Formats: sequence, C-alpha cells, structure tokens
Amino acid sequence: MSITSDDLRAGLGRIAARASADRDALCAADARLGDGDLGITVADGFAACAELDLPEDVGRAFFEMSKAWQKASSSSFGTLTATGLMAVAKTLKERTEFEPSEIGGLLATARDAMIVRGKAALGEKTVLDGLQAQVDALDACRNDDNLLDAAIRAAANTVMRFQPLPNLAGRARIFADKSVGLPDPGQLALVTMTEGLR
Repeated sequence: MSITSDDLRAGLGRIAARASADRDALCAADARLGDGDLGITVADGFAACAELDLPEDVGRAFFEMSKAWQKASSSSFGTLTATGLMAVAKTLKERTEFEPSEIGGLLATARDAMIVRGKAALGEKTVLDGLQAQVDALDACRNDDNLLDAAIRAAANTVMRFQPLPNLAGRARIFADKSVGLPDPGQLALVTMTEGLR
C-alpha cells in the first residue's frame, strides 16, 4: 500500500509519543558521552513535526518536517536529522505518495546527505551506522509487511554491534576510551524513532 501524507502524519504522532517516553533515557545515555540533551532534541523535534499540517505533496511534507527540526533544535543531531529529511524531500518532490519498497533508497539518500553534512564516515559508531544497517536490511527484505520489523532489528543490532567499540566521530570522540562498552546515543535514538512507528 502506498504511503501518503496522512500516513506520515500518523507515524509522526506515534514517534513523538515514543520519543517523549524515551526522553530521559536518551538524555542519560547522552550525558555519559556528550551534552546530555539528546532526549530533549529528539522529543522536541518530533513533537514539532507531529503538530504540522502536512501538505498532500509528500516531498513538501518532508520539507516541512526538515524546517520543523531546524526550528526545534540547533544541536548537531537536530541539524543532521533536518539534513536527511531535506534530502528525502528533494527526492520526493511533487509526488503525492511513495511505495514501501522505496524506503531503503530514501534512507540511503538521507544517509549520504548526513555523511556530507556531518563530515563523518560509516564505521565510526554513529547514527549513520544504524541507517546503513537499515538500508541493507530493507534491501534484503522481500515482503513489505516485514519492512518495519527488519528496520527495528537492524537498528537494535547496530547498537549491540558497536557498543564494544570506541566512538570515532562527533562530540563522543573526545571520550573515545570512555565510550568503549557504552551504547552510542545517536544509535539509540534511531531505535526509538523506528520502534515508535509500530
């Protein structure tokens, strides 16, 4: 079934609720390696998106989401999220729907834009690694009904896979040694976002 702005609106509401519930946990995880405000950033960003009156044009809808994130947060994570959303907006410009099978490609588009903006690389223990895992999982998925489950598993597995490693990018790289054995906050945030779609 095609995804429309109505579907996006409903999904944003669910993610906003989950982000609000996970706010303190994300802040606590971030406090070990950064400013401790990631939970606020994610909760505020999605709360702002959930309040939008999204247009029928799904490209324009993602554009409005990007603007909402920019207004809600000036943090590095907020900026990266807004960048990814803007890249998706350009891809879907002047369309009123898109197919579930396109989601992997849209995530790849967001990932690439975020890599350029954040000057980070895959393998450095950031949210980018979670996105890459989701792209790979969705590309391998043969049933649209299983896409969300595949994306959730990919995000959660990324957290576990990278937890024993040091952070090599972002603010957390300053605490590279300390970060060994700790989950990356950005990767945890991706789990919150993805599980919130249930």
